[in-house]
Amino acid sequence: MILGLTMPQFTALHVAISLVAIAAGLIALPAFARGRLLRRTTGIFLWATLLTSLTGFLFPIVAFTPALGFGILSTLILIFTFSAYYRSKLVGRAATVYAITATIALYLNMFVLVVQSFLKVPALNALAPLGNEPPFAAAQGALLIASIALGYLAFRASRHPIAA
Repeated sequence: MILGLTMPQFTALHVAISLVAIAAGLIALPAFARGRLLRRTTGIFLWATLLTSLTGFLFPIVAFTPALGFGILSTLILIFTFSAYYRSKLVGRAATVYAITATIALYLNMFVLVVQSFLKVPALNALAPLGNEPPFAAAQGALLIASIALGYLAFRASRHPIAA
């Protein structure tokens, strides 16, 4: 049991938090890239993304895994994202730091979503049972390209005043 929940219940909670983080990020970051700051949605994105990383550390750890590495990386990136957003209020270069680190945080969450989708969704798993087949690579490649494009637009927007 973790936090009084069975392993399947805790896993469902972790996944739900992750999906909330991704959904909020897919609303907040494109808005930021268009020069608009959605404070409530951005807050949900940041806190749910942090909670996703933190709840991931509560799963039993028996060895260092890619999931653990992603959790550590995401948490470190979020330190800069939170600092730029909450401490520096997106003033000056903090807006650029936010644009870059928020994009990376969202990308990492979506990367894991694609990995887990190919592992858990039978139709996707049939296309790439080992996780190194062309359909999996194409999905991850498309995600990377879309994330770079969104990050570039957010970076450009960060150099101009953002409307709240």
